Amino acid sequence: MDPRALFCPNPDCPARGQTDKANLRRHSRKEGRWRCLACGRTFSERQGTPFYRRRTPIETITQVVTLLAYGCPVAAIVAAFGFDERSVRDWWQAAGAHCQAVHEHVVAAHPLDLQQVQADEIRVKTQHGAVWMALAIMVSTRLWLGGVVSAQRDGDLIQALANQVRRMARCRPLLLAVDGLASYVTAFQRAFRSPLPGRRRSHSPQWYAWPDIAIVQVVKHKLAGQLHIQRRIVQGDAGLISRLIQATQGQGGINTAFIERLNGTFRQRLSALVRRSHTLARRPATLTAGMYVLGCVYNFCTDHHSLRLKLSVGSYRHRWVKRTPALAAGLTDHIWTVQELLSYRVPLPPWRPHRGRQGRWSKAEHALVERWAT
Repeated sequence: MDPRALFCPNPDCPARGQTDKANLRRHSRKEGRWRCLACGRTFSERQGTPFYRRRTPIETITQVVTLLAYGCPVAAIVAAFGFDERSVRDWWQAAGAHCQAVHEHVVAAHPLDLQQVQADEIRVKTQHGAVWMALAIMVSTRLWLGGVVSAQRDGDLIQALANQVRRMARCRPLLLAVDGLASYVTAFQRAFRSPLPGRRRSHSPQWYAWPDIAIVQVVKHKLAGQLHIQRRIVQGDAGLISRLIQATQGQGGINTAFIERLNGTFRQRLSALVRRSHTLARRPATLTAGMYVLGCVYNFCTDHHSLRLKLSVGSYRHRWVKRTPALAAGLTDHIWTVQELLSYRVPLPPWRPHRGRQGRWSKAEHALVERWAT
């Protein structure tokens, strides 16, 4: 464990969430505990990770989560390692909650020039009926932007996905490619707009749509045993759409091939998504956990063949530099391992003292803020 990545998790500590403040000292090497000099409390170096309060070695839990993230059935892991099925599912659920926090902190909190986004949904069979998983991908970097799980394939599901894409998008020209579901058009038009300033709270706000937002649809249907594909431009200029396609995928026309490939990756690695499978998801929460584990492993730990760069070595030699979607998007500077992903500790917000009755801080509190929370 790198001590430079540790921080005090005490919510009342003035140095909470702060790294490289020289406020941590090792308290017990055997138990892996550290002491914070600012608040005087000790904490485990596993706190804030799926390994916290688990006696199983970190390497073993990492191996189990890695196997699950690459499509290994739970029954095979139980037979190979001898663990209880409930323990394996508990590790998987904890890894999913942790990966969701990592995704929201590293990916969702950094606005990007998305240029082209493709979205689609997957029908998932569960023990209590079918549910739907909606996903979105950034085409230029193959970055998985997020997903939503819902029991109904309705406007609320699509609107939640559109809002996730909106939070990660800068106000730049953007192409949105979807299938023929009409809810996508309404959801993206509602998401990519902003209220006009200067309106009173008592009045309903007036909205203006973002400029240079293009929406296209790829509608597939079969007639007489033959597949027919219809490409529609719902919103935007044809010249803008052509420039965005050229900038993000190099060649080709209007398509949803990239999100379909991502759907294939999810179906390959998550057994509940496989077509005509006897493995059914038990709960939507377990499916959501699996979605975030797969998405984070795909973004941070899996190098993409189409993202590699050619690096010249000498006059006549070269080598290929592997890159992950997060590395191509500039969110990380190296390829993560699965253990590094599970060991990543999401930092806490800076500490602020509670204001008194007068709404002011004392001199001692001001000194604490200047020393630890800045």
